[in-house]
Amino acid sequence: MTPIAPHITAFLQQHLPVERHASDHTCESYAYAFKLLFEYASDCLKVAPSKLNLEQLDAPLVVAFLNRLETTRGNGPSSRNTRLAAIKSFMHFMSYRVPAAMEQIQRILAIPAKKAETRLVKHLAGEEMQSILDAPVPDHRAGIRDRAMLHLCFAAGLRVSELIGLRLDDLKLQPQASVLIHGKGRRERCLPLWKETASALRAWLAVRGAVLAPELFVNARGEAMTRSGFEYILRKHAQRAASRCPSLSTKRVFPHVLRHSCALTVLQATKDLRKVSLWLGHAHMQTTEIYTRADPSVKLEALESVIAPKLRSGRFKATDQLIASLKARTVMRSETP
Repeated sequence: MTPIAPHITAFLQQHLPVERHASDHTCESYAYAFKLLFEYASDCLKVAPSKLNLEQLDAPLVVAFLNRLETTRGNGPSSRNTRLAAIKSFMHFMSYRVPAAMEQIQRILAIPAKKAETRLVKHLAGEEMQSILDAPVPDHRAGIRDRAMLHLCFAAGLRVSELIGLRLDDLKLQPQASVLIHGKGRRERCLPLWKETASALRAWLAVRGAVLAPELFVNARGEAMTRSGFEYILRKHAQRAASRCPSLSTKRVFPHVLRHSCALTVLQATKDLRKVSLWLGHAHMQTTEIYTRADPSVKLEALESVIAPKLRSGRFKATDQLIASLKARTVMRSETP
């Protein structure tokens, strides 16, 4: 039997961050997937998670776990596929470490991903986004910080991991305001900033104070801002903005909505999908193409560029003899003096 604890530790602490150069967000996502898997396996097998063996994690158990994600936890196909990708990555890792388990590993690698529905990306209209940006009250330290975070997250189209991972030395305000973003897959990109965003950031730096944390955004205790902390801040200001913009009350505003809204703003301004891809830091253009489905202006331009087929004018002629005779009688009656 092969104890799984030392191998999963090596996978998460050495293989992913050091050998694969995976981002912190990816490592956290994979760790959470295995937390769910091991808790499920422990409950089914009546074995403590730290005592689980590789041989116990067979394909039927993994499939049952994936089904439970959808039925009990209410996860969609996309979340299910994300958990499956983490498991398969670990199994590839184990195929080199435990060749004797290759048959079992191949069965797990053969589990197919579920086809997810292609839905339009959720985004905010211009007035909705502006209401959220205006929601923080900049008369105290937290309000100034929140305004700067929201402006930067929207203007640069940042992922949450990119926003909270920014360090002070990633921000340049002179001579041209710009920010260096450490993106997904260790890809870096440098983006210029709007004057309004730069102004909000200068105001935050003036009140940030001398704290030990090197991150640009910190909480009230002087510690680095967390993912859950920013989600709470965004949710709070979205609720406040809904009083001025009622349409927000029917929308679920989460951090990635700001990224989607930025992407559509750039697309509508430039009409260039390549520039949107560079702005967001996408590795593949196919990822960026989802925004063309959400932008109606792209479809309107296509519609206007096509010459519509002409319709031949004419009147309807009845084919039924009874209708034709009744029509003829109507005409005769109208001609009678």
